[in-house]
Amino acid sequence: VQLQASGGGLVQAGGSLRLSCAASGRTFSNYAMGWFRQAPGREREFVASISWSGDSTYYADSVKGRLTISRDNAKNTLYLQMNSLKPEDTAVYYCAADTRGSRWNLRTARAYDYWGQGTLVTVSS
Repeated sequence: VQLQASGGGLVQAGGSLRLSCAASGRTFSNYAMGWFRQAPGREREFVASISWSGDSTYYADSVKGRLTISRDNAKNTLYLQMNSLKPEDTAVYYCAADTRGSRWNLRTARAYDYWGQGTLVTVSS
């Protein structure tokens, strides 16, 4: 599986961005996906996850109500709509795929076996 994240950039606090993650190599609709982020000097942290069908989503408490994960299985693409952005959202954002049906909780990085290269989001105050 190849994952290509895009859509990052510089935005002012309160602004919006939409990240995309294009997947190829396996049937996209067969596996769950997630977004993680890593800020400078900090560990990678969970942002959101979505089931293969899109029916189930989970969010980190810090982003609930502001960020929305979605997927378009016909386009093999995962999205992260980011609204009301805050400076503390500044990080490199990574998309990830769980193609094994991992027994690990989708909020943990170990549940995912493929990762995209990351896209930088910078929120200025």
